[in-house]
Amino acid sequence: MKPATVRARVRAFFKRYAATYARALADKPGVDKAVSAAFADYFVASSPAGVQGGRNGLVFRFMARRGYARYRRIGVQSMDVARLEVTPLRDGRHAMAQVTWDSRTRRSSDGRLVRIVFEHTYFLTLAGGKPRIFAYVSTDEEAILERHGLI
Repeated sequence: MKPATVRARVRAFFKRYAATYARALADKPGVDKAVSAAFADYFVASSPAGVQGGRNGLVFRFMARRGYARYRRIGVQSMDVARLEVTPLRDGRHAMAQVTWDSRTRRSSDGRLVRIVFEHTYFLTLAGGKPRIFAYVSTDEEAILERHGLI
């Protein structure tokens, strides 16, 4: 696959992924299946808390629902892609995406809307033509939430 095609498909993927995030924050039905469709059958996550891997399936969909419910409880209102840098990898079937997320969260203690900007790096496979996340590296989410008085 040509680098321009890889970039275009990954950009379209993250546009859909951000829209799925918005639906999840609005507690719309079926979001867990859309999130699951964004991930490969097996994927790896790395953060300051360590490295974890897991299968994409029923347990993952359950955990996704729980995760979005937590975000709603702490007041997350929106999560938008502020910047997206896509690097096609050698074979044309993989890419790295550096995503700057821009979120707004309503702090329960004072009702103030808090803006948090953070980055994640994703690795995607385009095997079969459709991008899916097989690994990502995230920031220390818990520390960020604590620093802003959200948890």
